[in-house]
Amino acid sequence: MLTILDKYILKRYLVTFLGMLMLFVPIGIMANLAEKVGKIIDNEAPLSEVIVFYGNFTLVIGNLLLPIFLFLSIIFFTSKLASNTEIVAILSSGVSYWRFLRPYLIGATLVAILIFMMGMFIVPNASIGYNEFDYKYFKKGRKVQVTNNIFNQLNENDYIYVSSFDPNRKNGTNFTYEHFGEDKKLDYKISASSIRWIEKDSIYRLTNYVKRNLENNVEQIHTKRRLDTLFTFKIEDLTPISYVAETKNLFELNEFIEDQKSKGASNINAYVLVKYKRWALPIAAFVLTIIAVAVSSVKRRGGMGLNLAFGIGVAFIYIFFDKVFGTLAEQSGFSPLLAVLLPNLIFGVFAVYLLMKAKR
Repeated sequence: MLTILDKYILKRYLVTFLGMLMLFVPIGIMANLAEKVGKIIDNEAPLSEVIVFYGNFTLVIGNLLLPIFLFLSIIFFTSKLASNTEIVAILSSGVSYWRFLRPYLIGATLVAILIFMMGMFIVPNASIGYNEFDYKYFKKGRKVQVTNNIFNQLNENDYIYVSSFDPNRKNGTNFTYEHFGEDKKLDYKISASSIRWIEKDSIYRLTNYVKRNLENNVEQIHTKRRLDTLFTFKIEDLTPISYVAETKNLFELNEFIEDQKSKGASNINAYVLVKYKRWALPIAAFVLTIIAVAVSSVKRRGGMGLNLAFGIGVAFIYIFFDKVFGTLAEQSGFSPLLAVLLPNLIFGVFAVYLLMKAKR
């Protein structure tokens, strides 16, 4: 049962949080628009697509920054309570510090549920339009990083491999296609020094084509300097779209990861990292809430300005840790689970330390 104290703090909590969103989201949109308006005009992006893009932009970027907005809003209104000596009055009336903390945790729970629902089901749908517009108009002609050592199991019988693939040119090197029969023995193997997708003809062009057939333990070899042919696999099977995991909801993402694991995808860590980050964001809401309360509930000589400066510094450090560990997981053998847990664990310990200090 919520008391008057709970309702008072919870109302300030949610109103300040919504006010922070209403303030900073339009600023983020205007800053992005000011940066991208030249490319929008040069590429003649339709106004309707631009409007839809910034709607998706609000959902995608806003969801990532919700814990940070929450953190700053708590520091803002709690510092105000402290400067007005309201917190001293509350604690002097016999209310324990843990009881004072309860409405903050209730608010964090509500925000965590919002983050969870958005991250798992709403934002993935918005991410499709956001990324398609981004690649179509903002990253048009930009060099995309070449992917190396791509191995993919298409089904129980077919496997493909390329040593490198350039998404811009849709060209791969050292291509291999192996087909196994029902007895799990190799039926035939196709290899080529390069494979290229010819979009206008919807065909694959193989250079230095070699096909080896095995029939009754007798090998037959067919070679051609160049061969235009069809395959059952799609060009995306050679290099999945980099943002594909971001466009899938909770259930689709789990199925996609299992499918990629069965195919032996080399960049599986990037997809697993996206999954774990969606679970970590709601936890971050609780960690940052505790830090914000511990910092701002104590009246200081510097007042709200000092608390906000500290809060912004902590927010930047948190984002820095998140990016560093995320990059390690994507580009090395570092565990995606640890990459997501470590920032929250580090700041969780920091939160407990600050909370005990504030309580004293």
